[in-house]
Amino acid sequence: MNEHGVITEPDTLVFRRTLPGPIERVWAYLTESEKRATWFAGGKTELKAGGKAEFHFLHRNLSSEPTPERFKDMENGVSFQGRVTACDPPRLLAFSWPESDGGDNSEVTFELTPRGGEVLLVLTHRRLTRKDMPGTGAGWHAHLAVLEDVLGGRPPRGFWSVHEKAEADYARMIVEQAEQETRGENG
Repeated sequence: MNEHGVITEPDTLVFRRTLPGPIERVWAYLTESEKRATWFAGGKTELKAGGKAEFHFLHRNLSSEPTPERFKDMENGVSFQGRVTACDPPRLLAFSWPESDGGDNSEVTFELTPRGGEVLLVLTHRRLTRKDMPGTGAGWHAHLAVLEDVLGGRPPRGFWSVHEKAEADYARMIVEQAEQETRGENG
């Protein structure tokens, strides 16, 4: 539970979580606006390739912790829109994700696999810039922690405290990966 994502390529983070099933329940928390808003962001998703994917973040509704000063500009919500790039209910959902620097969109893919009464969720975020990776990794880490709690019937843990610790961890992971790449290129 609550394990870190893995950098599988210089621009890709992969997260794995085992969640209480059935698969249709987890799918609903990925695709239905009201349920998705309990752990991530509300907004309508057209479940077809090329469909709109709206994201309305209201982090203050995810836990009782106050918003850190550096995120106060997001306190009253942040919204953006992507496009569904693949959809195969209830196993696969992928959508584009606008980058903070206005560059090319990255892509988020959710894959669900039933495992008895549980569901393996694999979240892959591709085409991330190194600059965005610590914050994005920490965001997914914290959002998935809340999803684990919601699906497990527990009160959500503190979103911002999980995010803060995870962001430092992901920043370290990226530095370590860059050092490994440098040693590999020069060794």
